[in-house]
Amino acid sequence: MTDGELNQFRESLLNWFRTYQRTLPWRSNRDPYRIWISEIMLQQTRVATVIPYYEKFLARFPNVKSLAEAPQDEVLRLWSGLGYYSRARNMQKAAQQIVAKHGGEFRHTREEVLALSGIGEYTAAAILSIAFDEQLAVLDGNVARVLARLGAIRGDLREPKRWRQLQLSADLLLAPESPGDWNQAMMELGATVCSPRSPQCLLCPVAQFCQGRRLGIAESLPEKRKKRATVAVQLMSVVLLDSNSNALLLPPPTATTKNKADDHVPSLVSKMWHFPTIAAPKASANALREFLQSELRMKKTASLKPELLTEVRHTVTYRAISVAAYLVRVKQLPKIAEAKSVSLLDTLALSISNLTRKIARNALHHLSARR
Repeated sequence: MTDGELNQFRESLLNWFRTYQRTLPWRSNRDPYRIWISEIMLQQTRVATVIPYYEKFLARFPNVKSLAEAPQDEVLRLWSGLGYYSRARNMQKAAQQIVAKHGGEFRHTREEVLALSGIGEYTAAAILSIAFDEQLAVLDGNVARVLARLGAIRGDLREPKRWRQLQLSADLLLAPESPGDWNQAMMELGATVCSPRSPQCLLCPVAQFCQGRRLGIAESLPEKRKKRATVAVQLMSVVLLDSNSNALLLPPPTATTKNKADDHVPSLVSKMWHFPTIAAPKASANALREFLQSELRMKKTASLKPELLTEVRHTVTYRAISVAAYLVRVKQLPKIAEAKSVSLLDTLALSISNLTRKIARNALHHLSARR
């Protein structure tokens, strides 16, 4: 673009954004804390899903100090359902860093923000530009798609060299007098008009500058990446229920070296409280008894009558998970270090993963149907 075209491009996009932007709760002010929370929640999560979580989270943790001092279980409980729980753990760790190192004040420099747990280049640029008018251009999936169509860029956009080139393009286009609005405008354009499928080119405020539209290839850009092959994971889980309807929950696990297949378990239960679960290619009542004896140190298992629950299916990134879950009634729960006994119904209010929540709901449904 010539200087004149670049100015026209910026003016057209900013005018469109200021007229048609969506009303979103994190756009009501420029508090860096609130912007940060929204950006972390929006990673790999749809706006409509995030809004109620965002509002509940801020009602409980209205500032960085309240988040830093909260019990981690409570943070995870309010995050429960958003997935990718490492985001919540890193966010609380970053809050603690801000309180300990900066007196609770969100820093203004890129280097200091990047030093915080869980914050990368994109998140740092978003926070600093929107909250403090720092001239930093964001580059995420939405912005990359817009740039690919504007420049008719082919190939895998996530290829490191190409991604660096896209960042340079984003930097050149950035409106220096309004970096916060500009970044939000680029993201808004990608989210609402220049969408992955069926881009609405007739509604695009900068369509006249789009090489992809001019060449008739906008809908085919960006080119599809090669997807990682799906890995099937078979788990076996057991809901041990005593005479008072209390269930056994095990503490957040760590990676195991006993069985490579079991290395899936910590990440699939999001390192949170969970029902006893192992990798089990061939789940059966006999395999369940062996598990109870070897892992939970239960000796008298012959008389137990495992009840197979409806199969649980779950997907995490490239893994397709199937869980053979059993309900086993016992007089007394086994005594396991750091484990806890919780009413089965109350497990749904704890900080547990979506996978564990599905198992709990299946068990509750099973018990209700048997009454």
